[in-house]
Amino acid sequence: MRIMRATVALIILAVLAWGGIELERRLDGRWQAPGDWWGAHATESHYGEEVREWSAFYDLPSPYLMALIQLESGGKKPAGKRFEKHVFEKLLELQEEQRMTFENLTPSHLDGASQEAIRNLATSWGPFQLMGYKCILLGVQIRDIRGQDAIRSGVDWINQTYGDRLRKGQYRDAFHLHNTGKPYPKEGPPSTYHPDYVERGLRFMEEYTDAESFRDSTDAL
Repeated sequence: MRIMRATVALIILAVLAWGGIELERRLDGRWQAPGDWWGAHATESHYGEEVREWSAFYDLPSPYLMALIQLESGGKKPAGKRFEKHVFEKLLELQEEQRMTFENLTPSHLDGASQEAIRNLATSWGPFQLMGYKCILLGVQIRDIRGQDAIRSGVDWINQTYGDRLRKGQYRDAFHLHNTGKPYPKEGPPSTYHPDYVERGLRFMEEYTDAESFRDSTDAL
């Protein structure tokens, strides 16, 4: 009998907890799927303060950076990694001089690199899921984009590659550039891995902008 009562009590507590979460989602205007809601909370909890620090340093919009982290890694910490086989194959071709350039790389950048090292260069890391080979442009190590310096290094890379577009408010292009290396197409559908990548990013960004405005207004009180 006691076990049954304890089980019922646990069920009631779980229902109340779920109800509280759902109530908060409705009160703060977040009607998206629970995964998005948790992603927003994780992104703010794990990276919010640091993102705002480096966004101010580089004069980049923090709502964009927060939205990008949520899109790319769900705000998880550690953020995880993702191996890209097609990039690995292109880097091998570059090393063997079957092609002479790959983005900002030339064969000399991979001279003497082992396959394991090239595999790491063909893997995306950290909260922004930067490809390992982006380290070469930044002049840093892979540990810098996946460890304690991941936010600073990621924001630095974004600033160097498409920061001017962000400062001009070209957010649709910015999301597309981060995911594909190209601006949003003038005609036809986006070429992002997920067709709704850019639209979700813009929606997340709007929500972070609202949250930032609310935080600023409460800080002023």
